[in-house]
Amino acid sequence: MFGAGCLLRALRSCSSIPCPRHKPSAKLSVRDALRAQNTNGERVKVQGWIRSVRSQKEVLFLHINDGSSLESLQIVADSSLDSRELAFGCSVEVQGQLVKSPSKRQNVELKADKIDIVGNCDVKAFPFKYKKRHPLEYVRQYPHLRCRTNVLSSILRIRSEATAAIHAFFKPSSTIRVSEENFFDVPAFLTVSGQLHLEVMAGAFTQVFTFGPTFRAENSQSRRHLAEFYMVEAEMSFIESLQDVMQVMEGLFKATTVKLLSNCPEDVELCHKFVAPGQKDRLEHMLKNNFLIMSYTEAVEILKQASQNFTFTPEWGADLHTEHEKYLVKHCGNVPVFVINYPLVLKPFYMRDNEDSPQHTVAAVDLLVPGVGELFGGSLREERYHFLEQQLARLGLTDTYQWYLDLRRFGSVPHGGFGMGFERYLQCILGVDNIKDVIPFPRFTHSCLL
Repeated sequence: MFGAGCLLRALRSCSSIPCPRHKPSAKLSVRDALRAQNTNGERVKVQGWIRSVRSQKEVLFLHINDGSSLESLQIVADSSLDSRELAFGCSVEVQGQLVKSPSKRQNVELKADKIDIVGNCDVKAFPFKYKKRHPLEYVRQYPHLRCRTNVLSSILRIRSEATAAIHAFFKPSSTIRVSEENFFDVPAFLTVSGQLHLEVMAGAFTQVFTFGPTFRAENSQSRRHLAEFYMVEAEMSFIESLQDVMQVMEGLFKATTVKLLSNCPEDVELCHKFVAPGQKDRLEHMLKNNFLIMSYTEAVEILKQASQNFTFTPEWGADLHTEHEKYLVKHCGNVPVFVINYPLVLKPFYMRDNEDSPQHTVAAVDLLVPGVGELFGGSLREERYHFLEQQLARLGLTDTYQWYLDLRRFGSVPHGGFGMGFERYLQCILGVDNIKDVIPFPRFTHSCLL
């Protein structure tokens, strides 16, 4: 009983005296830690994957990265915290003090007093090796792991930033974003475009856009094609000339690119340095020059007079192939060029008839860019009921597109729009040769690894 009484008094005494506690560590991303201005020994916690390990007699050095930046954070710790399991690729949680670094290579470093291994990595089996620059063709074999490489992580950060920049471009103009829904109670097919649905919305909101995945059943394994890719599409009411459409297209390209160069310069520089040397100068050339304009007829004449031998002979009334598009861009001094007014027979039924017999063209426009060829495609839409009705009747599509005709019956207005292939845009600005390297999980003919 005496022992129990003493224990009770001891517990009461403990409960009345504040017990000392360690201040919890503030959790920081690697990027925020690297940018930290306050380095007076604040206790922080950083989580990520080890990019390098160097153990000396008394000091352990680690570099960890969590995907938030290209640069890794240096960890300095007592050698007593070293472990055989601390290896390239393993995941860790590190706690300690953020201090100013004596090294000129970084402003801050983390002086660690606690290192916890979250997940081990079998270094021998891991397909990527420390300090080895793997070719993109090799990395592409491991879609579930390739985002951990420097180049792919940089490309994916750029992709994320470009997505935000595109939304920011449309936002100030009171443009409404439209989401494509997919709930099917009738026979339906994967679409390569949301344009017709955007035209519905443009009849109420004047300016609309959508940004999402589209699908193509083309049997191609080329460097330019995917079965699933992303498209930025915009539709604008009360647009009466192709010049208005082209102005928005050029503005979107330049505004998005300028924001990328400002917000993630290190990632862009990595691509320009190791993936596409010389691309920085080519991109600056595109940005500082006004985009050029030529008609389809002028383009064909230029191709006919070219000394280059083409696989597909250029002739009026035939489509322009990639080899033609790239030649035209080079002919224009590697400045992006708008090609306008294509033959009616080459384009879909919804494009506006120019009424220019005998050529009979439509108000269509493609933007051709260096290294890629066609990047944007757009047009004025046929807003005149009887012209559209004749086109649909000729193709036997009147019943299917009666709802589309209705848009011309009830308050139709002149309108136009365009689509931009998002992956091709990334190829263009970064100089990446293969479209499969600018999307997280490339899916194409006979290949859907993830």
